[in-house]
Amino acid sequence: SFFCRMGGRNETKVTYFILLGFPTTGELQLLLFSALLLAYLLTVLENFLIILTIRNNHSLQKPMYFFLGNLAFLEIWYVSVIEPKMIIDVLSHDKRISFQGCMTQLHFFVTFVCTEYVLLAVMAFDRFVAICKPLRYPLIMNHKLCAQLIAGCWMCGLITSSIKLSFIARLSFCDVDKINHYFCDISPLLNISCSDSSLAELVDFILALLVIMIPLCTVVASYICIIFTVLKIPSSQGRQKAFSTCSSHLTVVILFYSTTLFTYAHPKLMYTYRANKLVSVLYTVVVPLLNPLIYCLRNKEVRAAMRKTFTCRR
Repeated sequence: SFFCRMGGRNETKVTYFILLGFPTTGELQLLLFSALLLAYLLTVLENFLIILTIRNNHSLQKPMYFFLGNLAFLEIWYVSVIEPKMIIDVLSHDKRISFQGCMTQLHFFVTFVCTEYVLLAVMAFDRFVAICKPLRYPLIMNHKLCAQLIAGCWMCGLITSSIKLSFIARLSFCDVDKINHYFCDISPLLNISCSDSSLAELVDFILALLVIMIPLCTVVASYICIIFTVLKIPSSQGRQKAFSTCSSHLTVVILFYSTTLFTYAHPKLMYTYRANKLVSVLYTVVVPLLNPLIYCLRNKEVRAAMRKTFTCRR
């Protein structure tokens, strides 16, 4: 870092930050390193297997599994932005990350998080059309619309991330270059800024609410319609089959939205380091690890396709 005089006080042009991560002893460090490394490798492997299974099985060439494959692809990148650096820092004494590296990590992380919000809403819409408008489903959810929806998810993520980053990158940072987190996130950066961050905080808060609440309202509205439609099905077996196609997606939505809503849909003043770090572990490590298991264990078609794929390969 080097100093410059602005407004009668020393301000810093930061060249790097120090990620404080989790304070641990020697024995716990090794245990934490092993657990995080295993979680990361399993997450990447699980999602890769889902993509491979969907690509190699004709029975899964449906919009529902097209979106699931894209979610798996997204989550591989999502965890890869955070976890490798996090794992290395557990054992490393040098926990520095360059300013450019920090901004890059933040940009990609926010892009992937926002894309996932919208993608989960798109998946809820897909289930709504499949259950509430089954006869028109092939006509509505055609290849063109599915491709446009996926492109729209990525565009929403990229635009939101670019706007947020344009405000955060303008902030000045003083003597404190320590980030009390294990990755470059918005709230920790706002907290160590020595310039007026009120505008950046307001923009972040408004965009967080928009990106979370609009998809969340879409999910809620879709499932309300689904519930009313399913309750009208005369046979209990038909109702159970309809609900089973939604249960895995609904579980993933609840896990992802609840953890990220706690972190991002509140102002900086409500920020607490310990609580945010613990909740962040849930949505950066635990939830991505569980998502493929939830989709596979609760979906008979995916389980059957996986058995077929890997039995044939052997």
